[in-house]
Amino acid sequence: MTKIRNAFDMVMFDWAGTMVDFGSRAPVLALIEAFRLSGVPAEEAEARADMGRAKADHIRAMLAQPRLAAAWQEARGTAPDEAATAEVLETLQEPMIRLARETAHLVPGAAETVARLREEGIKIASCTGYSREMMEAILPRAKAEGYDPDLVVCANETAQGRPSPLMVYKACADLGVWPLTRVVKVDDAEVGMEEGRNAGCFTVGVAASGNAVGLSVEELAALDPADRADRVAAAGERLKAAGADVVIASVADLIPALEDEAARRG
Repeated sequence: MTKIRNAFDMVMFDWAGTMVDFGSRAPVLALIEAFRLSGVPAEEAEARADMGRAKADHIRAMLAQPRLAAAWQEARGTAPDEAATAEVLETLQEPMIRLARETAHLVPGAAETVARLREEGIKIASCTGYSREMMEAILPRAKAEGYDPDLVVCANETAQGRPSPLMVYKACADLGVWPLTRVVKVDDAEVGMEEGRNAGCFTVGVAASGNAVGLSVEELAALDPADRADRVAAAGERLKAAGADVVIASVADLIPALEDEAARRG
């Protein structure tokens, strides 16, 4: 069996929908609540469309969607602008922190995957579209369940968030990892695939646990098998189109994928 360490020095994981919060429910529910409190109700599909971006960028993108822009204009008498983005972002803080804490359980197999990577001396980094304040609600529970990365980079800690590669670059600089071809980026969102490719990483998409399917473990298991397979396959195609080198169902399947790539590289 080819050792992963022969090919890679660091794996950088996303959080919601990848390592915690199966189905990436917390950011969606929090955004819906924040828009409702701002007087402009948003639909789940509208909240999911730009998932993975820094929360200010995410809100800005939502307010640029034609229906939401028109709804804001009608409710407020003015087109959404930077002040509108700032208002929704401030409103988002409380529900985002509350829901992030409630949904911060690890995706099945996440702790085991990280333990296996650590056995080979792989550094474990993470990045997120959440602010540091939002992440503080997640980190203690993740640690208690077996996931304590070497580094957490939040979107507001670099000059730009995804799809820029700056969070990956920061992690590599802080942990002393190079070249970028020896870094793995794992994410459930299309913008995360773009981030990984822009950084020059080996980029892995997770289809079943993430934003594109958007269902909890129980909801996904309850689907008709054919429907479930179709939804996961469709999510995988979206991730491939966004630049994934390989797509897996969840992080529970990461080790075989990295072993295969390490063997391919020789």
